Amino acid sequence: MKSLRVKLITLGNTEVGKSCIIKRYCEKRFVSKYLMTIGIDYGVTKLKVKNCMVKLNIFDMSGNSIFYEVRNEFYTDTNCVLLVYDVSNKESFHALETWYEELSREIGGEKELSKLLVFVIGNKCDKNKVVPESDARFWAERKGFLFFQCSAFDGNGVNEIFENLFTKSVEIHENGGRKAEENSSYSREELETIQRIISGRDNLEKLGLSYNASREDVNKAYRKLAGIVHPDKCSAPKSEEAFKLLVQAKSSLLSKMGGDR
Repeated sequence: MKSLRVKLITLGNTEVGKSCIIKRYCEKRFVSKYLMTIGIDYGVTKLKVKNCMVKLNIFDMSGNSIFYEVRNEFYTDTNCVLLVYDVSNKESFHALETWYEELSREIGGEKELSKLLVFVIGNKCDKNKVVPESDARFWAERKGFLFFQCSAFDGNGVNEIFENLFTKSVEIHENGGRKAEENSSYSREELETIQRIISGRDNLEKLGLSYNASREDVNKAYRKLAGIVHPDKCSAPKSEEAFKLLVQAKSSLLSKMGGDR
């Protein structure tokens, strides 16, 4: 039987439940009392996948900023990452961008990061959600990451995360260390276009135009972008929101220019 060693690290704000997810999977229990991780916690678990015994070395990293100098020693040789937020805490979700930046920096840039298997995990699904699933899924998939939700409290969704992690790790190993392209009903272009429209600071920026754009430019840009994000053609998260903003931007610009809509 073949053997495979995989290194997993966990990242995310304090109290999002990183350690609880690990304990729920490895020990089949939930620890209700919060105990802050001091620097790094280490654990090991194994699972047979196909004809391969996978040994998962888990480095559960503290989310406290005072332990950064400890964390940054453990990024080397990482294969998988659990990037965790709390679905009942918007701040923990918004902090994912900061954790992404730290991960990218310590791994050695986006090229190296693209080689990792990264799971974005929305934990505490047993609580009242204040972070829309569509927002979190959109953020994850725009980065090329996989998205899951779970509850370490009742165990819902936890096994699915690790089953995917083990299976995909073996697939990557059998593929010479290269990740297989995920089958998706939408493209990276669609996700990036949606993001540009939603994050545009004004109507011109939403359409990708300069301040001296003409009516013809507005209509041309609209037709191009609408062809990408129209909800009838695009199934990507937040496509409907992006299309509405696009229509509003076009109408507003043409109205100010005195042209026909």
